[in-house]
Amino acid sequence: MKQKLYSFIFCSLLGWKVEGTIAPELKKCVLIAVPHTSWWDFFLGIFSRGILNTEINYVAKKELFVFPFHYFFRWTGGRPLNREKNENKVDAIAAVFLKNEVFRLAIAPEGTRKKVAQWKTGFYYIALKANVPIVPVAFDYQKKVVLYHQPFYPTGDIQADITFLESYFIGVVGKNPDLSYIPRR
Repeated sequence: MKQKLYSFIFCSLLGWKVEGTIAPELKKCVLIAVPHTSWWDFFLGIFSRGILNTEINYVAKKELFVFPFHYFFRWTGGRPLNREKNENKVDAIAAVFLKNEVFRLAIAPEGTRKKVAQWKTGFYYIALKANVPIVPVAFDYQKKVVLYHQPFYPTGDIQADITFLESYFIGVVGKNPDLSYIPRR
């Protein structure tokens, strides 16, 4: 019922579609959502995961997970993260993978909604440390499609792997086109 409601709102009313999927047996992965140019991207993720009927998570600072807001953040897939300066974020997030039977981490490699020239590499090192694949997810506002690609297993050659992952996003336009990430070619 909930899946049909998400589909009706997202596809029928708003005119978007979801292409691709996440295989049910893929219980752990890092999903990279690109481009990240607007806070509306959060809702694209919520609707698309509802349509796929797949648990997808994110991490946010632990200070957000207080009553009564923690209900909302947990319901939308959020997990608290300690962001103290002396704690390695890659290790902390990799530890979250170990603690959960199912954990599919959505992250924006741009690290911001502003224009960037290159991705932050934390997502890559999290995937390596947690020994999980990376699933590229394109938020294309021009075509009104959220596209889930096949999992990619990082090789340890970060330059080659990032170049390969960026190829999934050539021509993808964000909500704010002038802020969209332009992959290197």
